[in-house]
Amino acid sequence: MEFVVNGEKRKADVEYDMPLLWVLRDELKITGVKYGCGIAQCGACTVHVDGQAVRSCQVAAGEADGAEITTIEGLGTPDALHVVQAAWIEHQVAQCGYCQSGQIMQAAALLDIDPEPTDEVIDAVMGGNLCRCGTYPRIRAAIHAAAKSLREG
Repeated sequence: MEFVVNGEKRKADVEYDMPLLWVLRDELKITGVKYGCGIAQCGACTVHVDGQAVRSCQVAAGEADGAEITTIEGLGTPDALHVVQAAWIEHQVAQCGYCQSGQIMQAAALLDIDPEPTDEVIDAVMGGNLCRCGTYPRIRAAIHAAAKSLREG
């Protein structure tokens, strides 16, 4: 199967039904995407497939064949952070950090479709991404800050 991962064409010789999560981590060695629950309930494995936030543990490799996939590694760089990554640092969101790549990917997708989300929208969209450390108020604040940065250009 072929994918465009973080802007680079990649191939993986895998079964159609292998979860995309395992293709990314085990076959392509892209480890920013995390295994959390395996049943699409925690959001740790969130990536973008053709611009949509998806739980990679529940997407079959065959369903993503030919797709453009973005992981946390492709969202920004240390020298050019994505606005959400910068806001995460500014608001000191991460504690243990395990869920953060999925949280950031979900937040970036949210801002792509709603550049001025309300607290209610943030809670609804981000509610499926679990944070055992309970940094939800910081997550919300960081999303608002990222939205503001995007508006101010």
